[in-house]
Amino acid sequence: MTMSENTRDLAERSPTSDLNTALHECMAALDLFLNNKFSDALASLQAKTKDSMYHALTYATILEMQAMMTFDPQDILNAGNTMKEAQATCQKFRKKSTVADSINNLVHRQSLEHFTEEEIHAEICYAECLLQRAALTFLQDENMVSFIKGGIKVRNSYQTYRELDSLIQSPHYVKGENHLHFEGGVKLGVGAFNLTLSMFPARILRLLEFVGFSGNKEHGLLQLQEGASSYSFRSVLCTMLLLCYHTFMTFVLGTGKGNVEEAERLLKPYLARYPKGAIFLFFAGRIETLKGNIDAAVKRYEECCEAQQYWKQFHHMCYWELMWCFTYKRQWKMAFFYADLLSKENTWSKDCSHFETENCWEITAYREVCNSESSTIPVFKPHSFACSTFATELLADDQCVIKLLKGLCLKHLGKISEAEDHFNYIYLNEKKIKYDHYLIPNALLELAILYLDQDRREEAIKLLERAK
Repeated sequence: MTMSENTRDLAERSPTSDLNTALHECMAALDLFLNNKFSDALASLQAKTKDSMYHALTYATILEMQAMMTFDPQDILNAGNTMKEAQATCQKFRKKSTVADSINNLVHRQSLEHFTEEEIHAEICYAECLLQRAALTFLQDENMVSFIKGGIKVRNSYQTYRELDSLIQSPHYVKGENHLHFEGGVKLGVGAFNLTLSMFPARILRLLEFVGFSGNKEHGLLQLQEGASSYSFRSVLCTMLLLCYHTFMTFVLGTGKGNVEEAERLLKPYLARYPKGAIFLFFAGRIETLKGNIDAAVKRYEECCEAQQYWKQFHHMCYWELMWCFTYKRQWKMAFFYADLLSKENTWSKDCSHFETENCWEITAYREVCNSESSTIPVFKPHSFACSTFATELLADDQCVIKLLKGLCLKHLGKISEAEDHFNYIYLNEKKIKYDHYLIPNALLELAILYLDQDRREEAIKLLERAK
């Protein structure tokens, strides 16, 4: 490229590629998004998606969030194509390499210290695009080819984040004017990778470490906390990831010991700034659920649904939580109402929605058959079976399911001895279980956790060995 061509190229790019302007406009769009003005946010970004890496990334990220909520194949395809275009836009701003440079980089690792600020930001945006494209690849198709493609994208993204993290630690690194936003991006990526990888089973993590990955939960949480506390473009993303971890991931993938107090602390300033923000109202509801304040949780979820009508799919997340809230309250007709809405409107898992609908319907019908005016479910007794068309023989499997659930409730109520008895009951009746064999390892795991909490380490280890 000649000097005149290079000058002309810079002149053409400068109005739209200026980092200060781009970041300011994208943060304004993010503000619209958090205020439930989703279409306005997208409209404010769309015009510059071909010329600005941050506009392209933000626009594609919003569409990806929509695809994640709908699970609609067309939405996933559109989000994937948009993210691919965003990656191409980021590529325009990455450092240009000659053939000689490429060969040299194979021998000696590329030094990021000689990059311009714009080129460094292009690297972080490019890595983010790769990571999000990988997530969509896994969603779009579950075959082995997609898995390999997604894995390659994840690895490339991971390596980029590691190099950028090393750059920040380097004594030769000179902070640019927009360093805070760049650092926030690094903390988001490094934190997300470390936290996510740390939740993999030990055997899988050892395998991943063999191919170059590593995950440290404490380091990941620290990075995300630092990213969330800084006023940067990605601070809200760090906050959302931490909220997801403390209110969902620890309960689904961990031991159920989420830090609800930390989640409240993280949410408080955003709830004050965006009192009608649907995303934050949803997390507020989830926190109330975890605290056992079911009425307060229901109110938050209802407020969340009322706050916006643009993304109906976001309502489905509230419907799911509301279904469980009314189940906890034993208000079966309301639980059935939300389960039925999910089965009709939602595409996440039709089987699961239908299953929950049938459960709520059968309990409601059973109560009506027995003419119960009480808010509690009639106790299943031999003589009551005759009056219910839904009554079946209570198998050992069913008894053990009830024992497991009751044991968990007792555990969280602090009735450790009673909880222990319930978990032991399942283990002692192992041979009677015909179908639900998963109950045994789960009961042993819960029992082991109880023992660990009581410093009965050796007994806990033996139970975990049996659970294998």
